Parts: sequence; C-alpha cells; structure tokens
Amino acid sequence: MFLAIGLALLLVAVATLEAWQGAVLTALSRGSFIAAFFTALTAIRSAAITDPNILDCGRFLAGQPPGRRYLALTLGGHLFGLVLSYGSISLLGALATDNAERETNHEIRRHRTRRMLTAVQRGFTATLAWSPLAFASAITLTVVPGASWSSTVPLTLVSALILVVVGWALDTLFKPRLSTPAPESGPAEGEWFRHMKPLYLLLAVLMLLIVTVHLATGIRVFGVVMALIPIISLAWIALQHGGADSSVRNMGRRVQSFATQDIPELKNELAILVMAAFIGSLGAAIIIPLAEGAGVSVANVPAWLLVPCAFWCIPITGQLGMNPLLAVSLFAPLMPAPEAMGVDPAVLVCALTSGWALSGATSPYTASVLLVSAFGKITPTRVGLGWNGLYALTSGTVLSLWLLTLVLVT
Repeated sequence: MFLAIGLALLLVAVATLEAWQGAVLTALSRGSFIAAFFTALTAIRSAAITDPNILDCGRFLAGQPPGRRYLALTLGGHLFGLVLSYGSISLLGALATDNAERETNHEIRRHRTRRMLTAVQRGFTATLAWSPLAFASAITLTVVPGASWSSTVPLTLVSALILVVVGWALDTLFKPRLSTPAPESGPAEGEWFRHMKPLYLLLAVLMLLIVTVHLATGIRVFGVVMALIPIISLAWIALQHGGADSSVRNMGRRVQSFATQDIPELKNELAILVMAAFIGSLGAAIIIPLAEGAGVSVANVPAWLLVPCAFWCIPITGQLGMNPLLAVSLFAPLMPAPEAMGVDPAVLVCALTSGWALSGATSPYTASVLLVSAFGKITPTRVGLGWNGLYALTSGTVLSLWLLTLVLVT
C-alpha cells in the first residue's frame, strides 16, 4: 500500500508541481537517509543479541522482585532501547513473559505479564523523545529548520523523564488487588551495577564517541551515528570471540550473514519506513501550494495552541493507522517556521518527538504495540488503549503543560 501511495504521489507531483524534480529528489534523499540509518541501527542490534553479557543484563532485570520490578524493567527498557531500538522489546519481552510463565497462579501470572510488558514498552518509548539513535530525533531534526540535537536534548530529556515517572506513578497507585495473598519473593541476587556493567560501558562508549566526533567535526549527530555504529558493531563482534584468527573468521561470517540474511529479512520494515519518509516529504510538497492557493494557513494560530496541537496530532493520527514517521514528515513542513511562531526550534522538536513517543505507546499500528500484543497474547488495540490508555492521557496532559511552559518562557 505504501509503495502504491508513493507511486501515486509521484504522478501527482509530476502533474501539478513546476519544480517536481526537486521535490522528488528531496523525498528520495529523505528515504535514503532512513535506509542508511536503519541499516546502522540493525548492525548494532545484530552485534548485541549474540553477546552473553547483554543477555545476562536482561535476565537480571526480569528477575527483580515485585517491589522494584516495574521500575527496573522501565529503566532497563530505556537503556536497552538506546542500543537495540525495538529489539529491546523483543529481548526483554521474551525474558519477562518467560519469568511470568513460571508463576502457577493464573491471576498473578496475568497481572505480572501486563505490568512487566508495559514497563518494558514505556521505557523503550521514552527513548524516542530524545535518543540520537532513534528515528524520532533523526526525522524531526531534519524537518524542523534551525534545530540541532545538542540544543534540543535538555528539553527532550525532561519529556523522557515525564514519560518514565508517570508510568511508574500509575503502576504504583493502581497496583492490582489479588484475591489471594501474594507469594513472598526475595531480592534479586547480585548488585545492580555489577550485573548491568556491560550495558553501562557500551552506552558510555557509544555516547562518548558520538558526542566527541560531533563536537570535533561539526557533522550532524545522525551522520556520526551512521558512520560510527557499523565500526563499533564490528569491534564488538570481534571482542566476543577470543583469538585474532577466530575473530576475523567470525566477523567475515557475521558480515556476510548481515548482508544476505538480516537485512533481506527486514525488507518489509525497511520498505515501510523508507516509503513513510518519501510519502511524508513529497506529500507535504504537494499539499503546501494547494493549501496556500485555498487560503488555508495556520500562521495566525498562536504558538501556545499550535505547539500542543502538533504534539497531540501524532498519537491521534496514530490511532487511524498513520505511522509517526509519516505524520511528522507530512505535518511538520505545513507548520510555520519556529521563528515565525516566536518559539525556539528546540521547543517544536520537543513537541514532535514527545508526540512520537506517546504514539509508540498507544497506536495499534506501531511496532512496539504489535510486539507487546504478541508477547501478551492480546489484541494491539487492547495494549494501546486498554493497558496504556490512562497512561497516555496522564502523561499527555503533563507533557502538554511542559510544552506550554516552554512556549511561554521562550
């Protein structure tokens, strides 16, 4: 369907736009950027899933006692999400459901499954608000003029913190009441830092290298990510096997497998992401002159209203089947420039990435919701609106107040 829509938009652009060549090339470059970014993230995920130390980190998180399991899985889902993207839900979701299945009481097992899976999902979606390794930041910073990751990260980190804290608070306030006494559970064995050290070291190396190269060269963060991540992935794979000869042979096998198996197996996901960027970019180029010709404009809408509306537009359209990548690519160019609205570009980026994160927790058409529904053996709609409905309304309200404060202050 996305390929058909892209072809239809191409024909419309040729028929209606005088400078259609430039619009099409811009859309193609946007799609090519997504393909390269996706490939880089897949490379680091491919290296991570074979590291036994990373798997041990996940088992440690899933084995936490009930009193701190939700917060541990939320923070773990956030940290794993920085490296593995949606793979964090696959990894921790599998470990969480395996842990829950060991419980013989059906009632406890049902509640435990829901709470563990929502903790992992909400921790991951919070990364979408700020992470330099997330599509949300990569796309939003491309379509918002004058914005940079370094200027937006102080604001988007607050959004991520809101998403994490609201989820933890709701889980604490609305703990399920059991019809039978809960079984006693002892603390997880081992110290947190010792068990999580491999993940901490990996994240420290990633962030340090990315930020250092970015500041030293002036290259945009996402260009640095695409250049460094494959190299780091190769080095990581080499360290997983002792001996120079075995490391070289293993790297050769892994590179061949990555090119001939891993990426081809993800062709559907890659096609959807690339075409979403292409459709959003070209669609905006077609709609803008039509809207101007019809006298339709949001230029006179005050920023204190327009910015929160842009935030809510993404999760709402997500309920209608619109991928957040497509929504941001399509709607952001239709908005006035941040300077024209009288707000800092970082504020608009914060609104869009926060909306993207909320859509990732609620839209039944996003990969995060689909993965959780598969592990929980329920429908995606129940995950998005049943499990996360109150969470979306509460965190959305707090985020709206945060964005309104930023607009009024800046």
